[in-house]
Amino acid sequence: MTLSRRSLLSAAALAGLSAGAFTAADARPVKPTAKTPVTERWGCHELTFTGPDTGNPFIDVDIAADFTNGRSVVRVGGFYDGGGVYRIRFSPPDAGTWRWKTVSNAPALNDQTGAFDAAPPSRDNHGPVRVAHGYHFAYADGTPYAPIGTTCYSWAQQSDARCDQTLATLAASPFNKIRMCVFPNVAAEAIYPFERLGPGDRDWDWTRFNPAYFRRFEDRVARLLAIGVEADIIIYQPYDAKRGFSDMTRAQDERYLRYLIARLSAYRNVWWSFANEFDLIKTKTTDDIDHLFRLIQSEDAHDRLRSIHNLKVLYDNRKPWITHSSVQNGSAVLDDRTAETYRSVWEKPVVFDEVCYEGDIAARWGNLSGEQLLMRFWHGLIGGTYVGHSETFTADKSGPDRSWLGQGGTLLGQSWRRIAFLKQIMAEGPDSGIDPIDKWWERHLGGKEGQYYLRYFGEETPTQWPLSLPKNGLTGGEKFRADIIDTWNMTVTPVDGAFTLAKKDAYDFNDPARPVITLPGKPWMAVRLVRIAA
Repeated sequence: MTLSRRSLLSAAALAGLSAGAFTAADARPVKPTAKTPVTERWGCHELTFTGPDTGNPFIDVDIAADFTNGRSVVRVGGFYDGGGVYRIRFSPPDAGTWRWKTVSNAPALNDQTGAFDAAPPSRDNHGPVRVAHGYHFAYADGTPYAPIGTTCYSWAQQSDARCDQTLATLAASPFNKIRMCVFPNVAAEAIYPFERLGPGDRDWDWTRFNPAYFRRFEDRVARLLAIGVEADIIIYQPYDAKRGFSDMTRAQDERYLRYLIARLSAYRNVWWSFANEFDLIKTKTTDDIDHLFRLIQSEDAHDRLRSIHNLKVLYDNRKPWITHSSVQNGSAVLDDRTAETYRSVWEKPVVFDEVCYEGDIAARWGNLSGEQLLMRFWHGLIGGTYVGHSETFTADKSGPDRSWLGQGGTLLGQSWRRIAFLKQIMAEGPDSGIDPIDKWWERHLGGKEGQYYLRYFGEETPTQWPLSLPKNGLTGGEKFRADIIDTWNMTVTPVDGAFTLAKKDAYDFNDPARPVITLPGKPWMAVRLVRIAA
């Protein structure tokens, strides 16, 4: 299925579209009728058509639709869903009436027209997540979003019962993003993404997708959306090389990506992660990856977030098709300064999606204690970045020995509840997110200059902290309240009275009457300072 590059055109350019698409007259808004379908803004509006079912519709039939609200045109690719059924999915970026017209090389599918009304979004629909404030994220309506992610590579391929269990666990957890693979992992599967030609591991008909496989996957994406969880979709992975799904030719990759985008990008909770540990996929060069990223960027009319995850080789995240950085590096978040360096180099949001996992396996990447994983979250936060979670426990009491990392199910560790506490601390902080303060010096401060400060001590056990704040954003006379936060025991203890700042020297401000804050001499403590009315 080869579709043209997506179009986003002004109304003035409509007359120049190819035959079968809108003309300038077509672009004029129409008054909706009682029969006009309604989809909320940022929802998923689906068009369904009956067309050719002989030959190989996956490669013989092209279908797309142009959607217009009279001001712009968005071209969206469609896909074949088996049994003579074709679908086109569109998520309206604005409220109002949208008209559509199909473009297809199959006469039965070409020049079909219609309209629908995009209603105002429902209460819990804030739109897709976008990059905001340079290094952070927000929903399309401006609501702040801080990714608190977890990884469950193959949960979407598990039984319905196991998936139900995973979704229930997520709904009761702090996690608002999950990393998940499209392709199956090493376990044998009942169904696969392509039709089989024979019994061999690589006996696939690469020109025929298995719609049942992708229907199951999109069901998982839709159910994540229903509970407010972003689906960070891993397009390729290197862990089942014997089946060859990540080793396709360029033409096969292009066909796969177009199919995946057409099926999934209209779900507003979709993020694209090109690969997990991309540098282990030896059949794709940097040129291949760049080419396929450009295709994702051009074909995805909804412009979902895009990243790539590494093992030992870092992809150049400055490239324009990368919206944010997805990093594997456990040592980078052992202090806030190293975490921040990634921001300074790439000048984009940084998510340390893999920092090793809480668990009890022998491998060094899967045996962190809960305290060690939580510490990485806090250091990442002070550095102005975000950190991801997963678990690798072997004794899953809910059933066979399966880890959350591999197949989901239930959470057995101790960190996730403390991550929920951290999430609440973040929600009470600046809407624009936590940024490093005076980052080139030994400050270990995050927050918003002149307004909000966090100091995290990690494994250190100080009995006091000299309150000394860098001068930026301060003039003297500002008052702050202070809290002592026990990040492990999840308590917040207010410090009596207010602190009134005065200039200490050329670089710092403090309260001369109260120069230190007393601490309990335990690990995992933090201090929060919030400005109050003078």
